Amino acid sequence: MTSPISHLMQAGRLERFFIDGAWVTPESADRIAVISPSTEETICDIALGDERDVERAVRAARKAFAGWSATSPQTRAVLLDRIHTLMRERAALFAAALTTEMGAPIAYARTAHVPLATEHIRVARDNLASYPFRTQRGATAVVREPIGVCALITPWNWPLYQITAKVGPALAAGCTVVLKPSELSPLSALLFAEVIEDAGVPAGVFNLVSGSGATVGAALASHPEVDMVSITGSTRAGVLVAQAAAPTVKRVAQELGGKSPNVVLPDADLPRAVSLGVAAAFRNMGQSCSAPTRMIVPRAALDRVEALAIAAAGQIVVGDPFAEATTHGPLANRAQFDRVQAMIEAGIDERAKSIVGGPGRPAGFDRGFYARPTIFSGVRTEMTIAQEEIFGPVLAILPYDSVDEAVAIANDTVYGLGAHVQGADKALMQAVAARIRSGQVHLNYPVWDPQAPFGGYKQSGNGREYGIEGMEEYMEVKSILGFYD
Repeated sequence: MTSPISHLMQAGRLERFFIDGAWVTPESADRIAVISPSTEETICDIALGDERDVERAVRAARKAFAGWSATSPQTRAVLLDRIHTLMRERAALFAAALTTEMGAPIAYARTAHVPLATEHIRVARDNLASYPFRTQRGATAVVREPIGVCALITPWNWPLYQITAKVGPALAAGCTVVLKPSELSPLSALLFAEVIEDAGVPAGVFNLVSGSGATVGAALASHPEVDMVSITGSTRAGVLVAQAAAPTVKRVAQELGGKSPNVVLPDADLPRAVSLGVAAAFRNMGQSCSAPTRMIVPRAALDRVEALAIAAAGQIVVGDPFAEATTHGPLANRAQFDRVQAMIEAGIDERAKSIVGGPGRPAGFDRGFYARPTIFSGVRTEMTIAQEEIFGPVLAILPYDSVDEAVAIANDTVYGLGAHVQGADKALMQAVAARIRSGQVHLNYPVWDPQAPFGGYKQSGNGREYGIEGMEEYMEVKSILGFYD
């Protein structure tokens, strides 16, 4: 397996930014260590940018916008197709980078992180090929045009997936972009910039500047030549970006936190509902904003649910992320490890019933950000572990006595990103789904749909990603009256 570190070092990428079609030396001399989540050792240093680097990147994106926005959809689709092909060809290298930088088990990186990320590019290409940029309403033409220069701020938990979910539709729409990936998991972003370069994307259309949210993120959000900011991150980070963007009245699209419910209806197939519910809550070591971390179950079935949940958790193999047998690796960084430990302690302090796991590392681990997959039962909706996003392998089981109460519990959160409903009666499931205040609702664990719009209600954000709606997020609407086709 090719090491992403050695590859990037040999290519001279670790201390470079990609600006205006070239790998350039940062203006800033700041560096940050990238820490292995499995060993806690430094694996490399990367450059951190500042306001001067942001200025160079935004200037390049602005200069390139006129030409790129005027290209035909067919031209842009051809370039997206090249990006898609190169990502598929380099899938093994991307997978190794993700395992190295944020601890995704190599098997999961190969089967989920990389192929799902690649799908976002394919979907952008396919949607672009058939999208009606101009429609006619009588004597009025309604035209959708690219919004302009877009700052894209992406997180550490699904590093490549979130990059392509933004870059794909932004480029398809005709926008130019400046990407700020997470400085905690930057390797896959650097590899993606290489793909952009090798695909022949024109200079300035895609730019990458690494750095902290407080410096690079804030500079992008406040820059007067940035027309839109799209951020995936915590609700706190989303608020800060929106505040920084407000004086220039730019569009801000936010995909933020979540505390997603999984409502198990009384007629659900319990073995399937519980086992898949545990798997969904713990995917990516629980580091998914839409993970269904509140399982809401009939009180009469609570004992059986607990037994099924314990059995499901017993199938989890926490270990070295490069081992093929590992199903769950470490948490991605020290801050998240500490957060998960604190929240597990909060569940114990509030006297929730711990049926699996608990604080500390799993047996056999004395270093690395490994956490014990933990399940609490008998949780009440007012408890901290039922209200706050934990972003780790912690599942809360909450009992209910009526479907109305189940819906009330599901909606008893400041978040509204995702939700699940399990049952046999389709009409009842659909009725419950209609009452849940969230941007997506999954019925009986359907297959992932990259065309399904994704985004949040309430403090989970605004705007949508994926599919047609994800591309339209990067467009302005213009009406031309008196326009006769």
